[in-house]
Amino acid sequence: MALSTAPAISTPEELWARAAEELANAGVIGVTTVWADNNGIPRSQTVPIDQLASAAAYGVGITSLFPVLDSHDGTTFAHEGLSTPSGEVRLVPVIDRLVRLKGQPAFAWAPGRQLGADGTPTPYDQRSVLERQMERAREAGLTIRAGYELEFYLGKDAQLSPAHRGPAYSPTALLHVDEFAAQLLGDLAADGIPVGQLHAEHGASRLKVTITATDPVSAADRQMLARQTIHAAARSQGLCASFAPVVDVAGIGNVWRLHSSVWRRNENLMSGDGPHGLSTEGASYLAGLLRDLPAIAAITAPSVPSLTRLRPSAFAGAYAFWGVGNREAPLRYLPSTTMLGPSHANVELSPSDASANPYLALAVVIGAGLSGMDEKLALPDPIQEDVGSWTEDRRSGLEVRRLPITTDEQLVALQENTRIAEVLGPELAGAFRAVRKSDWLWAQDRSIEDVIEGHRWLY
Repeated sequence: MALSTAPAISTPEELWARAAEELANAGVIGVTTVWADNNGIPRSQTVPIDQLASAAAYGVGITSLFPVLDSHDGTTFAHEGLSTPSGEVRLVPVIDRLVRLKGQPAFAWAPGRQLGADGTPTPYDQRSVLERQMERAREAGLTIRAGYELEFYLGKDAQLSPAHRGPAYSPTALLHVDEFAAQLLGDLAADGIPVGQLHAEHGASRLKVTITATDPVSAADRQMLARQTIHAAARSQGLCASFAPVVDVAGIGNVWRLHSSVWRRNENLMSGDGPHGLSTEGASYLAGLLRDLPAIAAITAPSVPSLTRLRPSAFAGAYAFWGVGNREAPLRYLPSTTMLGPSHANVELSPSDASANPYLALAVVIGAGLSGMDEKLALPDPIQEDVGSWTEDRRSGLEVRRLPITTDEQLVALQENTRIAEVLGPELAGAFRAVRKSDWLWAQDRSIEDVIEGHRWLY
């Protein structure tokens, strides 16, 4: 009997080598693997293109101390699990997310995983934390969709000379940055980031890009890649982009609104025939977010400038409540409409910004929502007003409380919330709290102006 002549299946190493050869032939000289640390800051390692296969198979060595690196590149040893300078982990690119950067054509980009010596994710690998919550949803027969709105300041230089002066939503404002806007839309499309809209936002020289919703890990990857794409487009036009929560003391600040919805097969559970257009399960998902909101916000808006931005009556979501379409609500429910249909119903989280790690932000949102569904939590009535204009007695009567306004209050909220702690895991939760404390100590002897300046170009 004749032997089979079917072609041999290529090994992963052969596929990686082939991908590297194709990229090299197209002019790519390096591959940058990126992850976000516990301050929301993108960190990276770059290898020459001929090392791509090796990096994909074995990773690149990085210090195990990145989880306890604070916003200003200081290392805190306050977390017992990472209390010495010894140790190394392997940063491995996620090859199926590899993208040649349109705005930096000599480089390709990939998100990374942090693996231990045994090849499994370390307890500090934020991407794996999010994947665990996605698996938890799958085991319950559910899927999650998520998307980001990214606000940013666009300046002519690092001294904050505005690239445009508004007005908000004006075509005239975009006209002043026409070349940048055109390049940005083209680069985002080429990098595989689907955009819903681009417009001039409220406040001097601010813009917003809305990224189309997808599965949570892809949403976090796209958010990270969008930052790189925006920075590169700005640089090529002689401009500077800042995603900082607050760019200057008098400014509005940059919100990164996080949208999520929960699905069973093809049914969006955020839409139904219950009160306010919610299904019973969708209401419990939202109730879970509301219950855990103080701890969620400590992850999604964690920096000292984040706390400066969370002001009442500023569309920042300073108090813990929910509303239907209410822009003052930290949890803004967007119901189904006749025009858009049930697939567009979702909840928007507004205490969220660039100082949050996107994988952790999505993980705690999903974890809280799923816990609400597990417990069949009831949702209180929505509030359709600006509660910041109410008296304290009126807020107290409806149990509307201010979200944490100091780092100590955020740390207490995290310490006391067992559900969010379980999402993070004890090691990562400990490292995250240590970093937040380190940032707080750095800010103690500085004016708020100096603190904001110290964060302005980090993200």
